[in-house]
Amino acid sequence: MKIIGFIDIDGRIEMVLKGDSAMLVNRKPFFIPDGTNNIGYTDCIVLRVSRLGKNIAPKFTDRYWDAWTYGLDFCAKDRLQDAITRQGSWTEAIAFDNSLAIGQFINSPLGTSFSEAVQSIIAPAPILPIAEAIHRASRVMTIRQGDYIYIQLKQPFVPIYKEQIITRTIDNNEVLYCKIK
Repeated sequence: MKIIGFIDIDGRIEMVLKGDSAMLVNRKPFFIPDGTNNIGYTDCIVLRVSRLGKNIAPKFTDRYWDAWTYGLDFCAKDRLQDAITRQGSWTEAIAFDNSLAIGQFINSPLGTSFSEAVQSIIAPAPILPIAEAIHRASRVMTIRQGDYIYIQLKQPFVPIYKEQIITRTIDNNEVLYCKIK
């Protein structure tokens, strides 16, 4: 299983990979990691891949995912700035354990383009259209059933603090709950 992400780093859209230990699910709390003073999140959408695909044309991407949810992409901003300054790897700032809170998935609506339906609900918009994200990911590697693709939303970095509770809803149903510890 892969977690493939599209994030905005200093105005550039970058594709990143996270290990499965990055997933924070089932309403488990997020513990602020030691050694960072500036941690926060960016909202994202998370897509669940439903079939095997390689080099998928954008017009066919709706066939390759069957559910979506909101996510919180946590980042240690101080570590990221340090990595950018040193021109080093920023992986430790974005791909640490529990760095992606994932909500409960919502299945595909019937009778409409899944991408259009989801993008009409999401505000602010993703940094990259859903079809483009799936296309880009599948050009680099084979996507498989059970993989996740997440795309940050166009919003600023939001700092977090202990005992904060973050929730997200879809159609008045809470799909994501995350308590900061």
